[in-house]
Amino acid sequence: MTTTTTTTQYYRFKPWNIGRFLIWSLFAIVLIVSPLVFKSSLALTMLSQMGYLIIICLSYNILLGQGGMLSFGHAVYVGLGSFLAIHVMNMGAKGGLQIPLVAIPLVGGLAGMFFAILLGFVTTKKSGTTFAMITMGIGELVASMALMFPSFFGGEGGITTDRVYGPTFFGFNFGSQIQVYYLIAAYCFVCTALMYAFTGTPLGRMLNAVRDNPERVEFIGYNTQRVRYFAFIIAGFFAGIGGGLASINFEIVNAADSLSAIRSGGYLLFTFLGGAVFFFGPIIGAVLLVFASILLSELSKAWQLYFGLVFVFMVMFAPGGIASLVMMNLRVAKFGKFDRFWLLYIALAVALVPVVVGAAALIEMIYHIQLNAALGPNLNFFGVTLDTSGTASWLGAAAILTVGLAALEVARRRFVRVWGQAQEEIEAEIKRREAA
Repeated sequence: MTTTTTTTQYYRFKPWNIGRFLIWSLFAIVLIVSPLVFKSSLALTMLSQMGYLIIICLSYNILLGQGGMLSFGHAVYVGLGSFLAIHVMNMGAKGGLQIPLVAIPLVGGLAGMFFAILLGFVTTKKSGTTFAMITMGIGELVASMALMFPSFFGGEGGITTDRVYGPTFFGFNFGSQIQVYYLIAAYCFVCTALMYAFTGTPLGRMLNAVRDNPERVEFIGYNTQRVRYFAFIIAGFFAGIGGGLASINFEIVNAADSLSAIRSGGYLLFTFLGGAVFFFGPIIGAVLLVFASILLSELSKAWQLYFGLVFVFMVMFAPGGIASLVMMNLRVAKFGKFDRFWLLYIALAVALVPVVVGAAALIEMIYHIQLNAALGPNLNFFGVTLDTSGTASWLGAAAILTVGLAALEVARRRFVRVWGQAQEEIEAEIKRREAA
């Protein structure tokens, strides 16, 4: 009798899906409230970049996470969307084609979709490593062609524009950064919702099946190349929208930056770091990308090296990315076993501090010798002066790193043992509940 009552109460709320409604409402509130809390110009710039990078990383994850397609040329569709959008803006400013600024991202989206239709037909002919190599080749091809058509790509200087043109949109002329942010936030919310809805469509489900077992999908009569092609077009559309929003935000597009393989690698790197397995993983990756490119790059010239090291360690120890770590810990907490990990996480964090300090000191001293030797042997490292000409600084940094690595290894072994025990208990509990 008790079981029947509980089941009835559960299904009474199921059609409304309260949990999903709360999550999307919270996402909208965060987008609306963020610029009211973080009001500085730097914060608004960072929030704006996070908004359109979320769209781009999620569009990339349609290929990588949902379709298992490792693309090295995603910047092509973002960049070409940016160029078409900025040319249409310039035409509007000159009194030609009058398209309101709020519709410019759609122009970028249509441009990205057009080139995805054009180039994706060839790209998606193959899968796996061949697909990755083709995307890399097309990316390099388009980036090289940018210098051959300076009238369209603007040469090395790029194309500039003025986003304040035409009549206002309900009083918004998009001259201020906060108005641009809310335009980006609106597109971010709608595009995120649409891409999430795509995961539940028959095409989205079939894309997952093509990723997991393409032979079985072909056996039941589906054309796997066609599924990949359609998904590629959809990803290109949303990538173009992100590119159009970037054009509005910066009012300049440069081929060397927007179409380069480095940019494509950045989308891959941070989508993977965020977590390609889960839908919200690329959102985390986009936020990390902004922090890395704006804040960390101001602290150190070796910021790309640091993120390369982080990427290597994530691949080795947490291939599912940050989102996977979050979900695994939530699973442990759901079964009431997280209490035993508090001290272990603190121990790992304490042991990680000397590792980071020691490694960063060595890297910064090497960078100082290579790039700033003319400024003298001394280096200011977070308030401490390091002498790159003597042995004391090198030995001290190496000693701190060694002690940290030893402490980290002890803490890691203890953590792995307790984690394994907890997972065994959870699996046993799941089997017990299924048998009951």
